[in-house]
Amino acid sequence: MVNLSAFAHYHARLTPDRTAVVYGDLTISWRDFAERIGRLAALLHARGVAPGDRVAACMKNAPAFLDLAFACSQVGAVFLPVNYRLAAAEIEYILANAEAKLLFADEELAAQTQSFAPRILLDDRAQRDSRALAPDGAAPPPIAMCRPDDLFRLMYTSGTTDRPKGVMHSYSNLYWKCMDHVVALGLTSADRLAIAGPLYHVGAFDLPGIAVLWVGGMVSILRDFDPAAFLGAVERDRLTGAWLAPVMLSRALALDGRARYDLSSLRWCIGGGERTPEPRIRAFAGLFPKARYIDAYGLTESCSGDTFMEPGREIEKIGSTGRATPHVALSIRDERGAEIAAGQEGEICLRGPKVTRGYWRDEEKTRASFWGDWFRTGDVGHLDAEGFLYLTDRKKDMIKSGGENIASSEVERVVYMLPEIAEAAAIGVPDERWGERPVVVAVLREGAALTADDLQAHCRQHLAGFKVPKELHLRTVLPRNPSGKVLKRVLREELARGP
Repeated sequence: MVNLSAFAHYHARLTPDRTAVVYGDLTISWRDFAERIGRLAALLHARGVAPGDRVAACMKNAPAFLDLAFACSQVGAVFLPVNYRLAAAEIEYILANAEAKLLFADEELAAQTQSFAPRILLDDRAQRDSRALAPDGAAPPPIAMCRPDDLFRLMYTSGTTDRPKGVMHSYSNLYWKCMDHVVALGLTSADRLAIAGPLYHVGAFDLPGIAVLWVGGMVSILRDFDPAAFLGAVERDRLTGAWLAPVMLSRALALDGRARYDLSSLRWCIGGGERTPEPRIRAFAGLFPKARYIDAYGLTESCSGDTFMEPGREIEKIGSTGRATPHVALSIRDERGAEIAAGQEGEICLRGPKVTRGYWRDEEKTRASFWGDWFRTGDVGHLDAEGFLYLTDRKKDMIKSGGENIASSEVERVVYMLPEIAEAAAIGVPDERWGERPVVVAVLREGAALTADDLQAHCRQHLAGFKVPKELHLRTVLPRNPSGKVLKRVLREELARGP
């Protein structure tokens, strides 16, 4: 039986008083964690949630987020985490596409989710302890008999189309991911993980995320990322590992007074999503004297963490994201799907038991994403003679800002609603803080006028704040190739040169 609730109850039976979760001043034992899961599962059961139903969570980080993920598993429901930073229309689309049966939302996110019913709102008390939602004395339902191919989670990700796609994660995907990360990172019950990124994201939930709980370790949850709070948690809770998006690490390395924290407990920190420059690796070593920085590569479709940099090779292999985990195979392929030799650039493809079987109710996108059993990542790179992966470009028009994926086509769809726009291209340009920031390059219709403020005001009505273009650049023509495709690479190079 692969139910998440099963291993939670196992640790509750074996080490009931050992700490499972920390949330600021709140410490939750394995006994308490198991009780929370059971009580919330009873609530789901009472609300008519059945195996296979989708239960959504539009919630910021808190213990109740984990309670709900495990409780969904206990009743056999499919967990549907939603990015709380999305606009109301985007959230509405995801809930409708997934046919969610029930939504849990934080009170502070009530406005973004008000169009959906039925909905359960969580105040601060319920966020800290989900038992506040469930009546006393309600008997937990039996743990559902989930099988490896059953769906555990639907996770919507920005794609190359104008709408996000629902990535299907089975229990098999999740558990093979956990096994690979346990082996690659040497996880044990002594590990104590900082969950500093948002739990709706694979970085926080999966890299290695609940794999630490799987082996009986502990997680320390930060509601929002703050560099001082993160360093304080490392010191207070003697944390041993973390995943940080590049922007989070940059903020920690730049924090005034960072040297006053005792950070000697940290053994590793996983980054990734960009080629980490050598100065940042060396700055990390200066702040965390006993830890190693692990460049990694992965994607939502594989539950994240497909390659890791190996100990001691960080500088020798600078620019690489490491080698594949034990049960992931990598292949570089040309435009026809044929494998190409080491050192040659092509599309990065991968296969293995942690890779999704496809997209929710979208056979066309699923077929287009595979060559046989090889998943097409849309990223361009090469392998060296030793099998180390190097990223060189993104085939998909994806903007990566602050650890979030922004599909340029999503932004362009909204920009083209404006009558002033004749042509437009959304691209990412380098940003010291966020990695990239979204900007729009546009050609206006004859006689039209449009300011950056006008563009941003329009986009805020339809897009999450982090997707709103930060700049508008006007052109008389956009560069195109012979087939008419906008050459976004040329636009990026033009903006990099400056005015």
